[in-house]
Amino acid sequence: MEKVQDAIKLLKEYNQNHIIDLLNKLEGKEKKELIEQISKIDFHQIMELYENTKKQIEIKENKIESIKYYDKQKLDKYQKEKWDEIGKEIIQNGEYAVITMAGGQGTRLGHTGPKGTFKLDVYGKGKYLFEILAENLKQANEKYGVTIPWYIMTSKENNGQTVEFLEKHNYFGYDKNKIKVFMQSEMPLIDTKGKLLIGKDLKIKEASDGNGGTYSSLRASGCLAEMKEKGIKWIFIGGVDNVLLKMADVTLLGMTKDLGFEIASKSVVKANPHEKVGVFCKINGKPKIIEYAELPEKMAEEIDQNGELKYGESNIMCHLYTIDAIEKISKETLIYHTAFKKNSYIDENGKEVIPESPNSYKFESFIFDGFELFDNMGLLRVKREEEFAPVKNKDGADSPKTAKELYEKFWNDKNS
Repeated sequence: MEKVQDAIKLLKEYNQNHIIDLLNKLEGKEKKELIEQISKIDFHQIMELYENTKKQIEIKENKIESIKYYDKQKLDKYQKEKWDEIGKEIIQNGEYAVITMAGGQGTRLGHTGPKGTFKLDVYGKGKYLFEILAENLKQANEKYGVTIPWYIMTSKENNGQTVEFLEKHNYFGYDKNKIKVFMQSEMPLIDTKGKLLIGKDLKIKEASDGNGGTYSSLRASGCLAEMKEKGIKWIFIGGVDNVLLKMADVTLLGMTKDLGFEIASKSVVKANPHEKVGVFCKINGKPKIIEYAELPEKMAEEIDQNGELKYGESNIMCHLYTIDAIEKISKETLIYHTAFKKNSYIDENGKEVIPESPNSYKFESFIFDGFELFDNMGLLRVKREEEFAPVKNKDGADSPKTAKELYEKFWNDKNS
């Protein structure tokens, strides 16, 4: 009874009377689950974010500078061998773990189900995205004589289907004792009047809080503590949809340790000055990825003394951290970005409403917002055709068709 009163008091304070009405109609398990959910929501934070949607965004004067990178193709033999040896030792000592961000659905691909369960039509019979990643890691395990711990981050929306899929396919031959699935954190959805949406399950409707939630989710799930216990010192984070992703790159690892960085990433050079990709830079002296829409046209076209784009290092979602860096970021509240989206909800009469136009705000943080907590980061430029073949769109650029071509060409060249 006390919990019910606490929940009602909280809802009244934040003007969520429609949820009080719902609470009064519910009984038993449903009521208990809703009260439990209410107790975990940071109403102050969500209302603050909602208030921010009404404010005019202030464009602050930012000092944008280019960031130093190392080109993997241009490293001299001594340097590459040195870095490879350092990286190899880290992996062989069992100090390395890999995280795959797999919280998304394959909607944009016209695929129903988690993105990682999408089958790419390669070599006639096809391979699932999860299968391609598992093969990639198994090759590294064979090469370095270890089994790298593999952490897979799902969302509430796709967790059940992902686990079921991986079990059905026997984790594609990966040691299941070395795989840990954990869920990404979520944020409530709120409409334009400041009311939290109610979902079909008669709970407050939530959505994943962006890939920046990876850090706090690692902590909340207990995975971070588990990694520390295992003696993990380095963590790689990548997406599920790049079929040429190198998840255990000893050069990147060795470079980062040798140069004393806590975080590092890989980049590929922009195809042209106006390619719609985020690029690495420094903003007000801190490392950051700036979205293409935020980079002034003049700067996007700027050339350095070598005749290359000054802001040409694009993000391929390929990040490396020390475990201490992950811990540091996981304790911080990253900035939230607002997206105005269409979301169905249950109205006061218990009927489902499917809107025809955007009706609610979704709040997300981005993984690269954690970079600015550091003074610098390592950056390794790699070849696009060897390391970046994303499967994002149904047709055109970054589609199954382009990913298939890049994947087959890479492996045909490698095996010939």
